[in-house]
Amino acid sequence: MNTTTRRAAAGGLALAVLAAGCGRSADRAPEQAQDVTTGKATGEVTVWAMGEEGKALGAFVKDFESANPGIKVNVTAIGWDVAHDKITAAIAGSATPDVSMIGSTWSGELAKTGALEPTPGNLVDKAAFFPGAWQTVDVNGTAYGVPWYVETRVLYYRSDQASKAGVRPPETWQEFTAFAKALKEEGGAKDGFQQSYTLGASWQEVLPLIWQAGGEIVKDGKYTFDTPQAVMALKQYRSMFEQRLAPTDVPANAFPQTFIKGQVGGFFSGPWMIGVLNNDGGPGFKDKFDVAPYPKGPVAGTSFVGGADMAVFKKAKNRDAAWTFIKWLSEPKVQAKWYTTVKALPAVQSAWQEPELKSDEQLAVFGEQLKDAKTPPPFPTWEQVARVLESELEKLARGRSTPEQTAKAIQSQADTIGTGL
Repeated sequence: MNTTTRRAAAGGLALAVLAAGCGRSADRAPEQAQDVTTGKATGEVTVWAMGEEGKALGAFVKDFESANPGIKVNVTAIGWDVAHDKITAAIAGSATPDVSMIGSTWSGELAKTGALEPTPGNLVDKAAFFPGAWQTVDVNGTAYGVPWYVETRVLYYRSDQASKAGVRPPETWQEFTAFAKALKEEGGAKDGFQQSYTLGASWQEVLPLIWQAGGEIVKDGKYTFDTPQAVMALKQYRSMFEQRLAPTDVPANAFPQTFIKGQVGGFFSGPWMIGVLNNDGGPGFKDKFDVAPYPKGPVAGTSFVGGADMAVFKKAKNRDAAWTFIKWLSEPKVQAKWYTTVKALPAVQSAWQEPELKSDEQLAVFGEQLKDAKTPPPFPTWEQVARVLESELEKLARGRSTPEQTAKAIQSQADTIGTGL
């Protein structure tokens, strides 16, 4: 479900030590991917996987084993909260599994250690995946792993409150502000919108605003947060707090009950929230909310794409069987069945034409949004910069800094941290 998890600074330090130990230089040539053997693979494959997906994968792989009787897949489920440190410790101790699920922003970090094997050129066609999804495994032109499932953010809103207020889902930034105001003043919501579940997790909402304004957070291999487009995005973000359309204090564990009770009129989130709301909201609540694409900024309506990838380690004991397993996970029908198992959205575009997904109108909104979605750069230091964003955005939301000051503060710290390449 989550694409990035908060980790202690020690995790970043561990990566730095690992990278130094591997002696990999910033100007090294791209690694060459070796084709995977096309013959029948056999043997055991060890896999680490996180969260609810990790818990469900062990039973799911029985279909793969039936289709490949010479291969046995052993899945170890681990928590997102410990996954990063467990993987880096395994790399340091040369005790990696054959395959591991990795967060969508981890590729750059882990590839720099030299522990990941480049994706074989004859394994999958990158054009089969959503462009934003493939971006999560592409590090300087070399793919490390394959996108497994994806998620993107769209607008969730109380359709009953919108109907009461006489407004339709917003299509632009300007309409979005008016929409939130209508939900509050005429629809009955205490807060027209909630920027994020907690103020410290909002970087995933600000990056889309920068992209929608026509900006980029990286140019010529460097972070670029102090730009006119970024300032424009930060002004848009702050405006919801300034106009008292979004709360600056979010009680722990109050969400999603605040939305279900009608206290909050809307929020941005991923596809997993459909199931959460239907379950927690009880009978009939599915008719009280709906989803819509991200409102467009001055340039685009780009959203954030996350999810998880599957990667193979260079020290894998069963390379060919490991890649064979990952290729199977990428088959459209398998991706569609995985969606029915844990509601994880397919990274392969053609899987969206399978019956399990095609008939769902709310899912179609996510499928359309994925066509215009981006991910942060695969820089080894991204998680450190993300923590800077969280800290500075909280100051902005609470009125302790201006958009211009926020952009400069983020840029200064990002320059100090560097890209890590």
